[in-house]
Amino acid sequence: MEPPLPPAPPQGAITVARALELPALRRGLPEVMTGADRLHRPVRWVHAGEAPNIAALLKGGELLLTTGLGVGDRPAEQRAFVRGLAERGIAALVVELGARFTTLPAAVVDTARSCGLPLVQLHREVPFVAVTEEIHTELVNEHYALLRRAEEVHRRCTEVLLGGGGVPEVLRLFAGFTGNPVFLEASDGRLLYAAGPEPAPPGAADPLQVWDGLRAAGLPGRVVTDVPGTGPGPGAVRARLSVLPVNAPLAPVHRIAADRAAGLLAVVLLQARQEEELAARGRGDFLTDLAEDRLDAADAAAQARVLGFRPGPGPLLPVVMRPAGDLVPAPDSWTALAGAVHRELAGVGAPVLLGVRLPEGRVPLLVGLREDEERAAVADRVAAALRAGAERASCRPPVVVVGAPATWRTAGAGLRHAAEAAGAVAAAGQGLPDRPWHDVRRLDVDVLLWRLRSHGDLAAFVERALGPLLAHDATSRPPLLPTLETYLAHAGRKAETARELHLNRQTLYDRLGRIGKLLGTDLEDPEAVLSLGLALRARRHVG
Repeated sequence: MEPPLPPAPPQGAITVARALELPALRRGLPEVMTGADRLHRPVRWVHAGEAPNIAALLKGGELLLTTGLGVGDRPAEQRAFVRGLAERGIAALVVELGARFTTLPAAVVDTARSCGLPLVQLHREVPFVAVTEEIHTELVNEHYALLRRAEEVHRRCTEVLLGGGGVPEVLRLFAGFTGNPVFLEASDGRLLYAAGPEPAPPGAADPLQVWDGLRAAGLPGRVVTDVPGTGPGPGAVRARLSVLPVNAPLAPVHRIAADRAAGLLAVVLLQARQEEELAARGRGDFLTDLAEDRLDAADAAAQARVLGFRPGPGPLLPVVMRPAGDLVPAPDSWTALAGAVHRELAGVGAPVLLGVRLPEGRVPLLVGLREDEERAAVADRVAAALRAGAERASCRPPVVVVGAPATWRTAGAGLRHAAEAAGAVAAAGQGLPDRPWHDVRRLDVDVLLWRLRSHGDLAAFVERALGPLLAHDATSRPPLLPTLETYLAHAGRKAETARELHLNRQTLYDRLGRIGKLLGTDLEDPEAVLSLGLALRARRHVG
């Protein structure tokens, strides 16, 4: 695995300090007269000239070389000359002593100091053409280095996509490179995905908080790049890639890399048409952060509003959906599943925040309940929508687990509990009845046993409690395990057990007697019944 891309330097051009270190200027014995604290200014270009009105010929960012012939003789002319250069925004003024001045006039030095303009005097004559060539070569080399860094970002993003990653992985890689939060929004302004650098800088805000507070602030230095798409005109925009410089300033390399990343994102979005799945993955990351206590409950409601979830004052209902058994959809199937489920949930009559978590292969949700609304009725509608969406996406009926009503403070724990219960139900396979949805409050024992599934003592317990019965059923007919399961499911009520198994009373009594003899236990003993019931549940999780 390759290491993360190092953040780009804050500037993409050479600085005044770097220019003074080059051999051509160093031979002139440069002395910084003013602006020593501003030598970090970037040098865009170098120019030599002696005209009094040379400021009008400059664009800003230049290192100006002069012998002082155009500075003027009177202090007022000298002050106006320096002020004009400062207002033009040049990087620094370099004056060669000898031809015009043996020392710089006080008016020049004082005006440069008051304007914050770096002023350098050269004590020896140097050929300006050599200085120009050297600095221009350095600028070209720096620009080439920028292109190489942008190319490296493009290569790494391409490798992520070829390795099975998607848009979120590209955005996270790009966020790490910029050191700042990165956002992908739809052409209508809806946030599709937000990613921040990992690990986050100390004290950095969550990307959703940054988006909510600064997306419309016109933050200086931000980078916004259009992701092209198909449309009636040549300038059709499918999405926008934004980088906000809240942790570190952005350099020109970030603009170049953003343009190249936008091209990759355009291809991925065009091929997969995965905007809804992408937005669902962003919401899934938020719900997972909430479940894993990485979000403050006080901030969760505000961040959920950024994602479009605005429940009323009633409780929240945590829900988790998992594909049945081990049939986890392939990565490209999540797009169809997310879109189908999203459309079905639009008709449940309650606000829903739908997420997708590819690493765990699950779909977490939060549903807003009205204070007078019954949990079971809403759960029925949500589960029906989830199963209908899975069917439309050609997936088998999923496992749906509904948690207990919660507040923002307890919603994370509710999602975590529901996710564990969904994992336990999915692992149990055919061992649990197929219900439209499972109540998390009836699955606590299964969750506990599922957590112990890798512990050897659990398998040993199942073998001790049920071993002789399992050995009998492996070689003899009729099998007796279904009789025990049905008997315990009906809490030892023999009449109901016989009816469900379509047995007469005497046949049932004979089978129960054989079970008790094989296991060496009394099926009327509550402790024995509890142990056997736990062993039957544990067997679902140990195979």
